[in-house]
Amino acid sequence: MKNFKGLIFMASTLVLFMSAALPANAASCLKGAAVGGVAGHFAHHHAILGAAAGCAIGHHRASVAARQQAAQARSAPAAGPR
Repeated sequence: MKNFKGLIFMASTLVLFMSAALPANAASCLKGAAVGGVAGHFAHHHAILGAAAGCAIGHHRASVAARQQAAQARSAPAAGPR
């Protein structure tokens, strides 16, 4: 059973790193996955589930921040040279 858990962990880690190929979202997903994995480990050894949830939350937060930055850029007056 222990080898099976290790295999699942390695496979999910591989999928996580392969899916993090998008540079804009990779950092937020990895940060969220790291925090979620640690939290999940301490919450009844659900590290993989925690990492997946953390990745999703990190991606969501990065998307919200990107939308806010885009809205601020559109609403800010253009300052040109005088």
